[in-house]
Amino acid sequence: MIGGLGVGELSIILCIVVVLFGAGRLSGIGAGLGRGIRNFKDEMDGAKEPKKLDQEKVEEKKEV
Repeated sequence: MIGGLGVGELSIILCIVVVLFGAGRLSGIGAGLGRGIRNFKDEMDGAKEPKKLDQEKVEEKKEV
C-alpha cells in the first residue's frame, strides 16, 4: 500500500486519469517520461567519465 492507498483506490485513480487524458495520450506521456529518464541517466554516466579521464591525465603527468 502506497501512502495508505489500497488497490481499490489506486484503480479508481487510474480510471480517472485514463478518462481525463485518454489512453493514447498516456502512452505518449509515458514514452516521453522514459526518454527523459534515459537521457538523465546517460548524462549522469557521462559526468562520471571525465573524472576518470582527468585522473588518468594526472597519473600520466606524475610519470613524466
